[in-house]
Amino acid sequence: MTAGVVNRTLVAIGIAAVACCGLNAPAGAQPQQGHTQQGKDQQKAQKRAQQDQAKAQKRQDLDRQQRQQLTREHQQALMDRQAQRLDQYGKHLDQQQRVAQQQSAQLQRQHREAQYRYQQLYIANQRQQQLRIQSQGGYDYGRDLYVFQAADYRYSRGGRYYETNQIGIDLLRRGVNAGYEQGRLAGLADQQDRWPFSYRNSYAYQDANYGYGGFYVDRPDYNNYFREGFRRGYEDGYYERSQYGTYANGRTSILAAVLGTILVVEATR
Repeated sequence: MTAGVVNRTLVAIGIAAVACCGLNAPAGAQPQQGHTQQGKDQQKAQKRAQQDQAKAQKRQDLDRQQRQQLTREHQQALMDRQAQRLDQYGKHLDQQQRVAQQQSAQLQRQHREAQYRYQQLYIANQRQQQLRIQSQGGYDYGRDLYVFQAADYRYSRGGRYYETNQIGIDLLRRGVNAGYEQGRLAGLADQQDRWPFSYRNSYAYQDANYGYGGFYVDRPDYNNYFREGFRRGYEDGYYERSQYGTYANGRTSILAAVLGTILVVEATR
């Protein structure tokens, strides 16, 4: 092999080596740089996610505290309302004593013996209610389940809606049934006295508080539904029938279907 050939061969090998280095070195460096940048991006994204999570948790904690505060305020408002209802009802019962005496005297003048006997039973129940209210001086409103239940139902009276919870609805239903029971007794008494049909003149209808204890719903609401039951009970008692309710074994009860048409309840949640 000549010297020229040897030199050309060495030059070619050198160029190839340089080219190889030139190609391999940058290729090896670039992936290392990209891997580092990718790691930094992942760290930043993770940090942002942690910050966002911390902010979300802080908002949740704040919302929970606000809800708890609103709940305490709402419960206190309910307790205040309960105390106000009881006070007002106690004063009403004091006023009704005079009215009851006047009604009783009138019945005696009219010689309505059956109606007089029924009214005396009603008045006796009023006295018991009054005694119970007088004993409520130290009532712990904060332990009453009523203040811990949400107002999940509404009912209408006089074209307006009123909200209450299950305890309030149960009381109104009992009011309708109590009205039917008392109405039936009053109607039967007038029939026995041969007195004209007149449920509106009954003291029980005018008072309409039988079974009400001054709690859970406003007195006008209870009075309204009591009178609706009373009117139907009076008709059944006066005409000695069972169109709106039943009477068996000394127990009087309004029909569930009739009660449903009187007190229409809607769930709000």
